[in-house]
Amino acid sequence: MHIMQRINYIYHSKQWPNLEWNAEKLLPLLGEVRNLQGLLLGRMESLGFDLRNEAGLETLSQDIIKSSEIEGEILSKNQVRSSIARRLGIEISGLVDSDRNVDGIVDMMLDATQNFDKKLTKKRLLAWHSSLFPSGWSGMYKIKVGQWRDDSTGPMQVVSGAIGKEKVHFQAPAATEVNSEMKYFLKWINKDLELDIVIKAGVAHLWFLTIHPFEDGNGRIARAITDMILSKSENTKQRFYSMSTQIRNERKSYYNILEKTQKGNVDITEWLIWFLNSLKGALHLSEETLAKVLFKHDFWKKHSAKGLNKRQSRIINMLLDEFKGKLTSSKWAKINKCSKDTAIRDIQDLIYKNILVKEAAGGRSTSYKLK
Repeated sequence: MHIMQRINYIYHSKQWPNLEWNAEKLLPLLGEVRNLQGLLLGRMESLGFDLRNEAGLETLSQDIIKSSEIEGEILSKNQVRSSIARRLGIEISGLVDSDRNVDGIVDMMLDATQNFDKKLTKKRLLAWHSSLFPSGWSGMYKIKVGQWRDDSTGPMQVVSGAIGKEKVHFQAPAATEVNSEMKYFLKWINKDLELDIVIKAGVAHLWFLTIHPFEDGNGRIARAITDMILSKSENTKQRFYSMSTQIRNERKSYYNILEKTQKGNVDITEWLIWFLNSLKGALHLSEETLAKVLFKHDFWKKHSAKGLNKRQSRIINMLLDEFKGKLTSSKWAKINKCSKDTAIRDIQDLIYKNILVKEAAGGRSTSYKLK
């Protein structure tokens, strides 16, 4: 259902698409962001090859998972992690098979970040879109894949609310305008401009979402373009911070500032301030990822000589990542597809080796945690 409304959007401006901003207002924030980028890359350079790979794998996994989560799609972390590791040739424990849709978004993100120095073309964007929707369906709906939208079912709108109480947050330019709009956008994005590349990433993100060239997947592709340009700003193929994770954390304010900017004029200073603040948050958040990677590394360094079996290693890795709920002997047996007696022996062995301890909290079944 499409709702008729009369609102002037940013692309109705006579100046569109010549976007403007107050460089002086952005300068202090941009300086902070550039400083944080440099500090993070310097710190990563001081780590060994394996640790950098692990940090990059963890960050890229989070980036993909959170970018999909913003759109309401929940992906399996194990599948995403395994898909990335296979494509990059990184050896990890607990590899699992991954679904086509997971492989598709991984392919898109890797192309964006590994090939950040290549031109962004219509052909490349259409390939990304095809990767996102390998079955040709988005949920319950058949969509046009690998081509610009045609608005055959009505104008492209971003709508929320229950049926009969819908609110239109944004209506994209008519489909007849998409090809010419995208030609101009791609020409701009591939041009070497006298413009800081981080600012370019923020402008590109908003501009692409305003054109909204696809029937679905525009948000994920906009974030992939952002990651591509940020990779270029740092001249590295490895990602050590996740902009999508930060956007997911600030999803409400993200949609609010997008709506406000798209219903405004071509001065996008407020949007760029929000973007730089979000990027600053993502860079600070990377400290948590790095701490987690270093903790995991130190843990295995300390316990590597203790002769653990595959079942024990699998559970410990799960506990070091994001184990859901309490670890009990029943859960151990179910995950490892072994008997409860085997699970109890495995657990007792880890308690003896000073790796696991019993949880203090009582309950019907005993639970365990890493010491």
